[in-house]
Amino acid sequence: MTQLIFPLDTNHYDTMFGGKLMEYMDKVAAIAAMRHARMQVVTASTDSLDFLAPIRVGEVIEVEAFVSWTNRSSMEIYVSVQSENLFTAVRKTTVTAFFTFVALDGNGKPAVVPTVIPETEEEKRLHASAPERHALRKKRKQDRQRGK
Repeated sequence: MTQLIFPLDTNHYDTMFGGKLMEYMDKVAAIAAMRHARMQVVTASTDSLDFLAPIRVGEVIEVEAFVSWTNRSSMEIYVSVQSENLFTAVRKTTVTAFFTFVALDGNGKPAVVPTVIPETEEEKRLHASAPERHALRKKRKQDRQRGK
């Protein structure tokens, strides 16, 4: 997704609202998950949402996502956002995050998804480190269910 950032997209510092950017990221992640699973999906979690640099009025952002790992019915989606100053051509990574989606069958129940075959070095690196992130997510969810 490519977007030009307007004043209505920004806060009183003329930088993009984090929530607006998260909306774009969630949409692009959902598209990546649906393309992979070829069925309906729902967002299960978002983690490691790291704002690395501000996005300013007049800049363009590119939001990209790919499935970095799968479990039985869940998919980890890596999302990155690049901003670009159209006048100087300076591009920078501004935000990265991991989203988890669950695929749903026609009855709204979790459904098995295809595995991921990483191809690029980045995909291979993220795929290799995904089981550790999955375990941390699972523990965090269990802790919250127990009221910790």
